[in-house]
Amino acid sequence: MGNEGLAQNRQALLRTFQASLKARPGVEYINLVIFRPLGFIVARALLPKRVKPEQVVIAHTGLGLLAAGCLARGWERAAAVLLQVVTVLDNADGQLARLRQQESELGRYLDTELDTLVNTALFAAIGYRTRGWRASLAALSAFTGLLSWDFNLEYLYRVARGEVLRAAVRDPDRRAVQLARAVYRLVFAPQDAIIRWLEELGLWLSVGHHAREERVRRSWWHPIVVTVAANLGRSTQYLWLGIFAWRRRLDSYPTFVLSQLLIPLLLTIWRWSAVRRQVSGRREGIV
Repeated sequence: MGNEGLAQNRQALLRTFQASLKARPGVEYINLVIFRPLGFIVARALLPKRVKPEQVVIAHTGLGLLAAGCLARGWERAAAVLLQVVTVLDNADGQLARLRQQESELGRYLDTELDTLVNTALFAAIGYRTRGWRASLAALSAFTGLLSWDFNLEYLYRVARGEVLRAAVRDPDRRAVQLARAVYRLVFAPQDAIIRWLEELGLWLSVGHHAREERVRRSWWHPIVVTVAANLGRSTQYLWLGIFAWRRRLDSYPTFVLSQLLIPLLLTIWRWSAVRRQVSGRREGIV
């Protein structure tokens, strides 16, 4: 095969990789550089197989629970490796669904709900291993809040620009789908509502009635904000947890997670200042 053929193959592979990616306004860099390419390799290998994306979700959930068991038993380095495999498969399930154009409502719910099950098991294992139950519970709450903040910031960013978060899918009303919907409405919908309300409240407290203006809303949910939030995502968090586990510093990990709560706080202060300057400048005829 000549150089031209190789170049065409590379371009075709790059187009396929790009088609496998979820379109997001904020890039999680560790994910894009490490875990998405590895997930793509897995998704490509599974593409001709009869494996469904939901089965990949169940597989990485099992591995995540196994990693939690390893942490509880003191096998930190085994857990560290397993967590990175979980992240690769967590990326691969969505990439496989997009490549096959098989995105489903059940798959979306399962991915969120089973990921939360694994997160809970991991922090329970950390609490058991370190005997720091309160710190682990607080860190789990912070961890969950940061992931939910990332999701809802993207939603609000898109709404402020008249965009749709993602294409709507609706599965037939099978029992599994109904159960997954009910769990989401019970557990996750209240989190979404609270975070969106707090975001809107922060904007209103900053600029009052100007909060309804499209330009101000776009500034509040700025690309920088969604990018920072994206880099608090699950792939990055699991890499950090793997590093702490590999170094056998699990006792320090809850404090590390809790310290990340400073990031939304600092971003909110920055946004507060930015939108107030924007509104004040317009009043004075500066912009």
